[in-house]
Amino acid sequence: MPPHPSDTPAYRQLHWRSYQRTPLFATNSALRPWLLDRGSLTERLIRASKGQFEVRVLFQGMGVPHLSEQRALDLPARQRTLIREVILLGNHQAWVYARSIIPVKTLTGRLRRLRKLDNRPLGALLFSDPGMARGPIEISNLSMFEQTVPTTCGHPIQGRRSLFWLDSKPLLVSEVFLTGFSPYNKIS
Repeated sequence: MPPHPSDTPAYRQLHWRSYQRTPLFATNSALRPWLLDRGSLTERLIRASKGQFEVRVLFQGMGVPHLSEQRALDLPARQRTLIREVILLGNHQAWVYARSIIPVKTLTGRLRRLRKLDNRPLGALLFSDPGMARGPIEISNLSMFEQTVPTTCGHPIQGRRSLFWLDSKPLLVSEVFLTGFSPYNKIS
């Protein structure tokens, strides 16, 4: 079986930092409003695509997250989590690669439903939950994303990630904007 797109040395070595500590020149200025928006990316993508939005699941299953993901979630080394990798398409174009890390302790009680998202967007579930809390946005350097996404989806432009909490239980969502993503230069 071929390795997952995120099982590359480049992805494992991504360096994330607070957007407040990221120099402006290190972010794509037209993409900056998308990178720093704290609202629902899913909702914005649906609007930007005029409803022509789709989630394509690349992988969903149990696995060990990468070191930076373990650290962000304060997990013990080698602890297995639910890993979900998807491509978010707008107008039949690959716009965003997303990787979600959901610890086993988060997948209990009413949050068991996260195990069976299939092609439903995680963002819609997160932002419809009145108890959801979002942590700070972090940005990563562009060059490190080159081997993150399948080559058929286009090249990465820039990425961000945030911790979310549902019922005080954490999950980590990383989103990488791809070259096929055109709405970033329009107001949405």
